[in-house]
Formats: sequence, C-alpha cells, structure tokens
Amino acid sequence: MTKHEMDLIGHLSELRKRLIIVLGSFILFFILAFMYVKEIYRWLSKDIDVTLAVLGPSEILWVYLMIACVVSISGTIPIVAHQIWLFVRPALTPKEQKVTLAYIPALFILFLVGISFGYFVIFPIVFDFLLSLSEDMFYTFFTTEKYFRFMLHMTLPFGFLFELPVIIMFLTSLGVLNPYRLQKIRKYAYFVLVLIAVLITPPDLLADILVVVPMLFLYECSVLLSKVVYKRKQKLSVAA
Repeated sequence: MTKHEMDLIGHLSELRKRLIIVLGSFILFFILAFMYVKEIYRWLSKDIDVTLAVLGPSEILWVYLMIACVVSISGTIPIVAHQIWLFVRPALTPKEQKVTLAYIPALFILFLVGISFGYFVIFPIVFDFLLSLSEDMFYTFFTTEKYFRFMLHMTLPFGFLFELPVIIMFLTSLGVLNPYRLQKIRKYAYFVLVLIAVLITPPDLLADILVVVPMLFLYECSVLLSKVVYKRKQKLSVAA
C-alpha cells in the first residue's frame, strides 16, 4: 500500500469518526428535546391568537418530530463546527488554529440570533399581514402542522443564513475565498439569495422583501469581514 493510499484511508477514517460524533450528538439532543416537547410547544404557542387543531394522530407525531429536530439541530451546530475544525486542524498553522477556533461559538450565537430574528421580527410581520388579508371574509382555522410548518419556513433558514459572515471569514482565513472573488460573483450571489428567499417564503411580495433585504445585507457584511481577515492574513504573512 502506497503512502498516498494510507493517507487517504487515514483521512476517511478520521472523517468517519467526526461524522459518528456529530450523528451521536444529534440523536442525544433529539432524545432530550423529545422529552421536553410539551414545554417547548406551550412556550411557542402561548401568544397564538388563532385556533390550532389536528386532523389526525400523525399530525401530533409530526409536530413532536419537527420541534425536536429544530432543537437538536440548534444544539448540534457548535459540535459540527468543532468537528470540522478538528478535521482540518492538522493542515493549519498554530496561529490559524487559534483564530479559526474562535469561529465556533460565533457560529452558534449567530444561528440563535438568526432564528430569533426570524421568529420575533419576520414571522409576526408576515403572519399578521396574511391574516389581515382575510379580514371578515374567512374564518381563520389552522391545523397545528401547517402553522408550525409556516413558522419553521420563516425562522430556521435565518439561523443558517446568519452564519454566512462567519463561514466566509473562516474560508477566507483558510485561503479558500477572498473578498475580491466575492465581489466578482456578487451578481450571481444576489440571484441565488433572491431565489432562496422566494422559495422559503409564502407567495407574497412583502414576505419576499423582508427576507431578501437581510440576506443581501448579510452578504455585504460578509464581503467587508472577508476584507478584514484577508488584509490581516497578508500582514501576518509579510511579518513572517
């Protein structure tokens, strides 16, 4: 067996180890969240002014699974980031290891900030606007599954989108990206972000605008932060 084949097997073995840890963590968080689904559900539904109902036993299970999945994803985010860092750590210099390690708590914090932004800002605006369209024309009656599915579409994507600046900073520090490349692909990035916004929001212009604007703002923030990391990296390389 050649050295290249041994290195490849070693990398695959290491990757398998990291994936097992991530999967095990997700399952553990899922079990814990499933045990407290009722408490989480009561907190999420305490301010609901509409009637929620279920049309069958399967919807109850779906709500349980959905809430447990969202909580377990949130809890697994820092573990995923740490495992990725451990996987790429051998290829980093000691200074790069210290810098990139600081991104792990930032990923988790920004994920929670993104979910909070979607839940407390975007979701109420879009939901109230759509309800106002019915006025006295319809009797508003929602199934629990459709309500929470709508809430999920309005909150969870923001958790991942708010991590964009940290991810771009991390990739810039590794030399995978640079701010000039991000500027060149700006129009394509805008197109992809607008497409994502249209897909994750209901067919409503206000909802699309409320989602697109933060996305474009995050991208521009990512470009600026990438410039900071890129210039700092160049100064360190010159000093070395």
